[in-house]
Amino acid sequence: MNNFFFNDHIKIFNSHWKAPQSAVLDLTKHTEVTITEDSEDDYQYEEVPEDDDFSLVEEDEGLIKALQTIQEQSEDAQIIAQRSVLTSKHSVSEIPEVVDDFVCNFLVRMGMVRTLDCFQTEIPQFRLCFSLWVKDGLFPSTLGDRYELMQKGAIERKDIGFVPDMYTYNQHLEMENRRLKKELENYKLAASKAKEALQKIQKGRDFHRMNHKRVVQEKNRLISDIKRLKAHYASYEPMLKQLTEKYQTILRQKMLTSLERDRAVGQVTGLQATLQNLESGRASEIPVTRAGHRCEREDGRQGPMQKAVQENREQKYLYAGVAPYDPAKDPTKQKGKKYSKDSEFPIDTQVNPYLARAKECTRPLKSGVYRLSSTLKVHDLAVSCLALHPRKDIVVTASDDRLWKMWAFPNGNIIMTGEGHTDWLSGCCFHPSGTKLVTSSGDTTVRIWDFTKGECILTLEGHSRAVWDCSWHSCGDFVASASMDNTSKIWDINSERCRYTMRGHKDSVNSIEFLPFSNTILTSSADKTLSLWDARTGLCAQTFYGHLHSCNHATFNMKGDTIVSCDSYGVMKFWDVRRVTPMVSIDAGPHPGNQVVFDPSGHVVALASNDGTVKTLELNSGQLSSLVGHEDEVQSVVFDHKAEHLLSGGSDGTLRLWS
Repeated sequence: MNNFFFNDHIKIFNSHWKAPQSAVLDLTKHTEVTITEDSEDDYQYEEVPEDDDFSLVEEDEGLIKALQTIQEQSEDAQIIAQRSVLTSKHSVSEIPEVVDDFVCNFLVRMGMVRTLDCFQTEIPQFRLCFSLWVKDGLFPSTLGDRYELMQKGAIERKDIGFVPDMYTYNQHLEMENRRLKKELENYKLAASKAKEALQKIQKGRDFHRMNHKRVVQEKNRLISDIKRLKAHYASYEPMLKQLTEKYQTILRQKMLTSLERDRAVGQVTGLQATLQNLESGRASEIPVTRAGHRCEREDGRQGPMQKAVQENREQKYLYAGVAPYDPAKDPTKQKGKKYSKDSEFPIDTQVNPYLARAKECTRPLKSGVYRLSSTLKVHDLAVSCLALHPRKDIVVTASDDRLWKMWAFPNGNIIMTGEGHTDWLSGCCFHPSGTKLVTSSGDTTVRIWDFTKGECILTLEGHSRAVWDCSWHSCGDFVASASMDNTSKIWDINSERCRYTMRGHKDSVNSIEFLPFSNTILTSSADKTLSLWDARTGLCAQTFYGHLHSCNHATFNMKGDTIVSCDSYGVMKFWDVRRVTPMVSIDAGPHPGNQVVFDPSGHVVALASNDGTVKTLELNSGQLSSLVGHEDEVQSVVFDHKAEHLLSGGSDGTLRLWS
């Protein structure tokens, strides 16, 4: 098919196609003849010879022309077959039927028979070209060019759509217009909702802004009130401090008053007993311990009562065949004093007044008789030692936190606190009168504390290493200390100096203790030995051998004839003081024993063990029991005066009361 024939048909078709106004305006620019409905009958059609395209001129017939004709016909057949295959791939429903009918009716009405036949023969090509015109807005003059490009393979068919029906196209535009209107309404609705939300948010913002301003005002008011209250409270602090000091002073005065009352009662009782003995002719001395008591008068004068007591005592010794004590014959008194303030050691023949109390305490220990009754959190760090008041239910606890505290038991009220050491505390002991306290510490010092003044009144320095233990003499004028430097010292409180340094142990001296109402000192050492010393000369009198491990602690019973000691493997040994021999060994290990004590009766022994238990041993039956309650190692134990309670202090910082 030739291009000029197809372009002519397109021009004629464009002149009668009722397209949109824009398409008509574009077509009029390229079409020279415009046909209206009124002039259809007057139109003069140009005659086209029927055989112009399909016949050959007779005078030009030849072999070459015949071959060219055959070749062109074969190419046309191939193109038609290819187009039929392309059109078969599309469903019939995709090609509008109205367009085909309109074109065919138009050609019949115009009498264009040959064009109709050509259109019906080559309708696929016409549809493609017409679709290019409608889809891309191309002019009829370019449709032929696009058709030639498609014939040559320069344009693929997939890039060319089908010719749509104008009504379908208008309907599609109307639907698109409706869709856009609906979307516009939705956008308007969304905009109105957004506007309402914005207004709501603005109202909320204004509300919160007002609320924030109110909160800021309240905060400023509270800050001003707090400042005013702080200033008001600061004005009360001095008064509160004064009241606290007065309260503590009153507590100390109350305690001291009770102590003085007890001491006065004891003195009255002793004097009454002395008078009765004098009247009956059997007078005997009953020593009375007093605060600041001197064992001998400095002026050497005696009253009638003292003379009578002295004569009666000398007569008693003569009847017993024992020579009375003569200070002039004492070798320790013949050397003379080096210092005028030095105290004199008392005579070594005093009677222990606590023996009568020990006889009253005859309560036997049975299995499981002690139960944990109360627990007090007394220190933040480990409790290293305990000290019991000589007459009252008061205990002092010393700790690794460099403090000592005084407590009343069993109610657990705190009475006093002492602070002054620069390192952990290791030992503490009450003055025989109960008005002072001595403490030993890892800072190599020994300190004397006065409860009346509530402070340290004396610091004794002389040890080169940590001090492990300390003890008061029964007269109250001397203090003994044991140190890690392998020595022990006897300190004179009145002259505030060291009287003797006891050397003999080959390792650390772990504990020290005065025999009550005697000048004998007991020490235990890490060299596995115990030693007895004479405090008047500072010399070792006896040494006990038998432990296989380091001795941690040793103590006398109330009578002073038996010693019990414990070592680092938990072995307890009982020693006969007169024979200087071990009597029995009890294995309570394998954990170390830190401290061991007798009860007042001397029938029960308590051991502070490193396994967190307190072990009790009944001497008559040999029954060993364990009291479980501490959460860590038990460092110290002590019985009360009537053995009704057992107190223990441990590394968990607690004081536990067993009853």
